[in-house]
Amino acid sequence: MIGAVILLLVLLLVTQAIFNSFQKKHSFFDKKLMNSLYSYHLFFLIVYYTYAYFNPSDSKNYYKRPQTPLKSWGDFFGTGTTFMDFISYPFINYLNFNYEMMMVLFAWFGFIGFLFAYLFFRENIPVKIKVFGRFDFLILILFLPNMHFWTASLGKGAPIFMALMMFAYAIKNPKERKFTLLLASLIIYFIRPHVFLFIGVGTVLGYMTGREKISFSRKLLVYVGMIGGLILVQDQILAVAGLEGSDDLLSDFEEFSDDRGGELAKSGSGVDMSSYPLPLKLFTFWFRPLFFDAPGLLGLIVSVENLIYLLLFIKILKKDFIKFLKKSNIVVKMSITVFFLSSLALTFVMSNLGIIMRQKSMVMYFLFFVIYYYLAQKKYDKIIKKRKLQKAANNLQVT
Repeated sequence: MIGAVILLLVLLLVTQAIFNSFQKKHSFFDKKLMNSLYSYHLFFLIVYYTYAYFNPSDSKNYYKRPQTPLKSWGDFFGTGTTFMDFISYPFINYLNFNYEMMMVLFAWFGFIGFLFAYLFFRENIPVKIKVFGRFDFLILILFLPNMHFWTASLGKGAPIFMALMMFAYAIKNPKERKFTLLLASLIIYFIRPHVFLFIGVGTVLGYMTGREKISFSRKLLVYVGMIGGLILVQDQILAVAGLEGSDDLLSDFEEFSDDRGGELAKSGSGVDMSSYPLPLKLFTFWFRPLFFDAPGLLGLIVSVENLIYLLLFIKILKKDFIKFLKKSNIVVKMSITVFFLSSLALTFVMSNLGIIMRQKSMVMYFLFFVIYYYLAQKKYDKIIKKRKLQKAANNLQVT
C-alpha cells in the first residue's frame, strides 16, 4: 500500500507538469477543472478497488498472468488480452509493482483519457451549452460516474479509452500531432483490433466527406496511414472473430455473433438479444440497463446515467439533424461513424448487461461529441440570425 501512495504522489507531479504544458498550448485550458476531475477519478479508483476486494474482478487476473512462470516479456506480445499482459509485464516483473500500484497506474491511464476528451471537446467546440436547464454539457459528461468506474482499474477499459481520446484529439492536426496519433493508433490496434477498424473507416470517411478544405498532403497522410494500416492488419482484425481466411464473411460473422451472444446471455445479467430487431438491439446497447432491468445496486446507479444518455440522445431526434450531418466537418463525421459502426458490431456479440455497461464506455464520448456539436451549432446559428435581424433593424432606423 505504501508503494501505491508513493506512485500516486509521483503521478500527481507528472500530471501537474502535463497540465502546465497544455495550459501553454491552449488558452482555454482550465487547470482547476482538470484537478477537480483528477480527484474525482481517484475517488473511483478507491471505489473500484473496494468493489474488487469483495467481488470477482478481471483486474486480479490481469495482475496474475504476467507472473506466469517460464514466460518472458516477449511471449506476451500480441493483440487483445495478451497485449495487456505485455504492457503490465515490465512494471510487475522488473519494477516490482504490486496489485495496488498497478491499479493506480491504470487508473492514471484512464484519467489521461478524460484529459484528452476535454481537449477534444473544447478545442473543437468553444461554445458552452447548458442542458436540462442548468448543467454545463461538457462538465456533465466529464463527471459521469460509470465512465470513471470502468476506467479506474487494471484492465482494457483505461488504456483503450485513453488511446481513443488521444486519437480524437490528434486527428484535428495530424501533422503537428503525429506522434500522439501514431501511439494512439498502435494502442487501439493491439488492444482491440476491431475498434481500430472502426476508427480507420470513420477517419477516412470524415476526410472524404467533411466540409473543410483540406490540403492534398494532409489528406494523403491520413489516407495512406489509415487505409494502409487497415490493409496490413486485416487478418489480425478478422482473427478476433475467427474469420481469417473466411470465404463468406457475412454468414460466418452471423454464426459467430449467434454463438457469442448465446454464451453471454447465459450469465446472470444476460439478455436474449438474438431475436431483437436492430433498433431494439441498439437501444439495449446504448441505454440499458434502465431501472426495470438493473442488475443489482451498480445497475441502479448506471440506470440513472443511462437515462441521461437517453435524454441527451433525444435532443438530436430532430428534422434538421440529418441536414446538420451532411454539412458537418471531418471530426463530427468521424465521430458518428466510429460510434455507429462500433455500436452495430457490438450489439451482435453483446448479450450481457454487465459487459455492455463496460464496453460502451469506450465509444459513448463520440456520441456526446456529435450531440454537443449539434447543439452548439444551433446556438451559433441563433446568434448569427439575431445579429442579422439587429443589423437590419439598425439600417431601417438610419434610413
